[in-house]
Amino acid sequence: MSQNHYSVLGVAASAPAADIKRAYRRLAVQFHPDKHGGDPRFEEQFKAVALAYGVLSDPDRRAQYDFQLAQATRRRAEEQRRAASPARQARPNAYGMPATATGPLRTRPPAGARERHYRSIPRQQLRFTRRDWGLVLAIVLAMCLFGWAVKETMDRVSTPAYYTDGLRAYGQGRWATAYANFETALSFWPDYAPALRRRAELDELIDHDFAAAAAGYRAVLAQPQPAALAAAVCQRLGGCQAQLGRYQQAERSYTRALALDSTLAAAWLARGTLRLLGLQPSRPETALTDLRHGLALYVRRGQPVAWPAVQMQGLALARLGRVAEAQASYQQVLAARPADGRTHFLLGCLARQAGDSAAACGWYRRAVALGYAYARQAGAECQ
Repeated sequence: MSQNHYSVLGVAASAPAADIKRAYRRLAVQFHPDKHGGDPRFEEQFKAVALAYGVLSDPDRRAQYDFQLAQATRRRAEEQRRAASPARQARPNAYGMPATATGPLRTRPPAGARERHYRSIPRQQLRFTRRDWGLVLAIVLAMCLFGWAVKETMDRVSTPAYYTDGLRAYGQGRWATAYANFETALSFWPDYAPALRRRAELDELIDHDFAAAAAGYRAVLAQPQPAALAAAVCQRLGGCQAQLGRYQQAERSYTRALALDSTLAAAWLARGTLRLLGLQPSRPETALTDLRHGLALYVRRGQPVAWPAVQMQGLALARLGRVAEAQASYQQVLAARPADGRTHFLLGCLARQAGDSAAACGWYRRAVALGYAYARQAGAECQ
């Protein structure tokens, strides 16, 4: 250590911390590269000053450095003492000759490779025993199990993280980002039910890909789920199947949902509507039972009235010939939603069913004026 940190800073080894700090500030300003146009020599000196200050400004590092300096000084003094001492008397070597500074005298050149004794030792052929093979197999299996465990652990850690990001994007209406995060989560854990469910909801509600959504909901139901969650998924599955025209399957899905959770009002209304319009149009009494049960649940919970379901209730009553009750249902919807062209159309159908053609035509014309296109053909007969 011919040039140590103390000499770099120009202070004594016993200098206090304040002197070291002042010396560093002065030299840092003196050798800063920006003052010398980026000259490499000053840059190296600046680095040496910074390094020296970094060591000497820390009490612990400075104590270690002082110890190293003391050790180096002692070693240097020992080397000088040995160099100054008289040469030791040479001892005789194995040949009875005095040893010299260059090593023992040789009587002949070193032996060649053919003369060396270890060449005569026969090489042993390596043989794997049953125990060796078992040990190798155990090591390979352990490595495979370790790799599998690491992968499973990483998958279980990565999947919820991607699902959480997707759920956040889902709540913010960023559908493409949410779908991409759900897909990534499922690439790590294909049977992760929450991601399967949310992806199926996007397929159903945003992309209107009811076949893909139905497949996703079935994959969710294949996993163990709480009864309430399974009921909601069954209801969603029934809606997709109804959109695809699979009315029998849709009814079974709605029935399964109600078996899991009989308080699911939306499932009652959906099954009643399905039975009335697509599945059992000739048996409106079963549809009426479902619709009334679902509407009663809405009222019991204090939730807003599902007016489309009230319309379906009126249609079921009209098919059963209970005209007055059907008209009362339609009037309830009309009072709440006076601009609903469909209600005007249904009132026109009810008036025609009662034999009042003039009233029916008036309802049809109002339905057409409100933009309900299906009333045009019925209203054309009035002209």
